[in-house]
Amino acid sequence: MKSIMNILQIWYNELTTVMRDKGILIFILFVPLAYPLLYSYVYTNEVVRDVPAAVVDESNSALSREFIRKMDASPDVSIHSRCQSMKEAEELIKQQEVYGIIRIPSTFERDIWKGEQTSIGLYCDMCSMLYYKALMLTATNVSLEINKDIKVERHLHATTDRQEEITRMPIEYDYVPLFNPQSGFAAFLIPPVLMLIIQQTLLLGIGMSAGNTREEWFGSFIPFHHAYKSPIPIVTGKMLFYFLLYFALGIYMFTFVTRSFSLPQLGDYGTFLAFLVPYLLACIFLAIVLSTLVYRREDCIMIFVFLSVPLLFLSGISWPEASFPVFWKYVSWLFPSTFGLNGYVRIQGMGASLHDVAFEYCGLWIQAGVYFLLACLLYRRQILHLTINKSSK
Repeated sequence: MKSIMNILQIWYNELTTVMRDKGILIFILFVPLAYPLLYSYVYTNEVVRDVPAAVVDESNSALSREFIRKMDASPDVSIHSRCQSMKEAEELIKQQEVYGIIRIPSTFERDIWKGEQTSIGLYCDMCSMLYYKALMLTATNVSLEINKDIKVERHLHATTDRQEEITRMPIEYDYVPLFNPQSGFAAFLIPPVLMLIIQQTLLLGIGMSAGNTREEWFGSFIPFHHAYKSPIPIVTGKMLFYFLLYFALGIYMFTFVTRSFSLPQLGDYGTFLAFLVPYLLACIFLAIVLSTLVYRREDCIMIFVFLSVPLLFLSGISWPEASFPVFWKYVSWLFPSTFGLNGYVRIQGMGASLHDVAFEYCGLWIQAGVYFLLACLLYRRQILHLTINKSSK
């Protein structure tokens, strides 16, 4: 009974500390509420349309003009300027008026009618991979379409429309990207970012709280209070406050934000909640462990903020995990974000069950258990240190 009262007392102390501190409140309440809306709104359009491009048509033939018309008619590219030379087109790129140059050589049509392979130059401004993607895919698709027409014209035995259709496309296919049909950037990026926001804001909020406690209690991250006598009630009480808060914030992120911006939501709601529990516990206990490294409020910002981008890469979402060196693969398993991002994307984007994400689910529970024990050991060490200092005085 006394342990329960201590847990509730610690929970209440954590609540009052956070509510009185605007800095901590910003990290654990304002950021989880506002950032998902901001990120989702920025990428609402999903894909880039009408990327301006310049054309240098040295061939000036019927076939080259057809190629340019098809490029301009596509939804992703807009022919902004027709230039007489590459130097003129390069000036437009320097002025950021266009983001790509399409150069058609003078031998373009002649090579084709001679039965030789020709080429088209595509030069892209790599300031944004999305511009490159739009230009490259459009140029490739237009080239394939024109290739089909050339094959029909050269096929002398095609006497009917059906024969022409078979010649143009011997094997008919439909290109549909699985789980992201429109190849949208928001559907790819925002779901894992939402999970990463949970981990990073917990690291910052709990770290700042520990730094604040050290400043108030002469270097100790445990207050001089009768409730803070045993490590398990301390860790449990702190966990309880952040778990209840972030469980509500998690539901807000993955229901309201996801539905408002039409992000992928194929998974079962109960599966998501069951997966959210170990992820929150692992993040909270990791944050409690790392908060023991924070000696000033500002330290956590310098320690934890820069980790966001590396952790996104280490998760394997933006770069395939199969290409990781073994060392970095094991390093990524130290962070709940690695299992959390992959598991959540598969649940919400692919409709996976807990059985399908058993590796990630078990990994999060193992992390939660290990970090809970480590947090208890660190707090026990601090309690013994305070007891020895008090007895020596």
